Amino acid sequence: MARKYFGTDGIRGLTNRSPMTAETAMRVGMAAGAYFRRGGHRHRVLIGKDTRLSGYMLESALVAGFTSVGMDVIMTGPMPTPAVAMLTQSMRADLGVMISASHNPYADNGIKLFGPDGFKLSDEAEEEIEALIEGEVPLSDAGDIGRARRIDDAQGRYIHFAKATFPEDQRLDGMKVVVDCANGAAYRVAPSALWELGADVVAIGVEPNGRNINDRVGSTAPQTLSETVVASGAAMGIALDGDADRLIVVDERGQVVDGDQLMATIATAYARQGKLKGGGLVATVMSNLGLERHLAAQGMGLVRTKVGDRHVLEAMRARGYNVGGEQSGHIILSDHATTGDGLVAALQVLAEVRRAGAPASEVLHRFEPLPQLLRNVRFGGGKPLEAEAVKACIAEAEAELAARGRLVIRPSGTEPVIRVMAEGEDRGQVERVVTRICDAVRKAAA
Repeated sequence: MARKYFGTDGIRGLTNRSPMTAETAMRVGMAAGAYFRRGGHRHRVLIGKDTRLSGYMLESALVAGFTSVGMDVIMTGPMPTPAVAMLTQSMRADLGVMISASHNPYADNGIKLFGPDGFKLSDEAEEEIEALIEGEVPLSDAGDIGRARRIDDAQGRYIHFAKATFPEDQRLDGMKVVVDCANGAAYRVAPSALWELGADVVAIGVEPNGRNINDRVGSTAPQTLSETVVASGAAMGIALDGDADRLIVVDERGQVVDGDQLMATIATAYARQGKLKGGGLVATVMSNLGLERHLAAQGMGLVRTKVGDRHVLEAMRARGYNVGGEQSGHIILSDHATTGDGLVAALQVLAEVRRAGAPASEVLHRFEPLPQLLRNVRFGGGKPLEAEAVKACIAEAEAELAARGRLVIRPSGTEPVIRVMAEGEDRGQVERVVTRICDAVRKAAA
């Protein structure tokens, strides 16, 4: 069925514009609360958020919705998305809510829902909640309205959890690490966890003001991190995004290391330790062909999925893999977490650099990526990918790349954009192919 609210990763949009309004948030709280009220126990929901100004408004609206249908609410304040998933499970909440638009600018916001097991909801569950949002949800009697309270120990619980994923026989003493928290949800917990493990921490992106989340900092804007790593003589830099479920690393030379290289590093380390499950890892169609060839050379496989960490996780669970993620830095380590966790992934990478006793530039650059180019084509309406001229252009490009490369074309799940990606052994050919397809899409959308 067509969806009105839920997209590829929860509900997301421009604040105070449908669907990201206080009214909708209250309806979501009522609907999700009604959906998860099962059994005779006292029901509870855990709500976390990032540092956006609109988080206060949406949090209050969600609390009103949940309490109106008889659910008690626990509020954590600013916390990473993976922390909300972990706390939902460990505190035996009936569901968890994260208020965040991830790496988007501050004017956007979103609502992500987690089940009592800490996993994101299935498509079927989201569809049922959508139906409740549009329908009439019965309210609780006056004496059964839920209570709401804030807890003070959520940060400490998550820091303890994250540190427990770091090898017991290792420390980060004497290692200078720059951490960029994107002025987002991890601005307190990430520097604290690294410092408690012994690192000499240089923290940037830790002064949120409600409007500067992801603003020239974080995993989508690593330039400041690169400059700080080089200027401070750090061994490595870590960049998280606004809700800290994404990780990008910078080596000691200031060079960016993407999710493909990080997944290769972690999978190789796990294989050496006898901890790798599934004989490889799960990634999306956007991961570089160089990663696939590198893994094959090491006797490991690569399972590809559609774009989106939820698709990666579904494949991991179905096939028994414990390492997966996206080139953009969503890295899921299912031995530790039920969703992407930037801090936990960073600790695994730091452990491998520490163990190797070599510079990050040597440890983390596992393969030479093939030339890859991604361009976005914005369109006003219609379905340009269904135009015959566009289909013919795509078929011609696929034939031209043949076995020497790949072509991935897909509409964005969150905005009116067609994403055109090609990769191959010839950079010039890749650029020509992408340019031709983008031109065809623009012409069809005109």
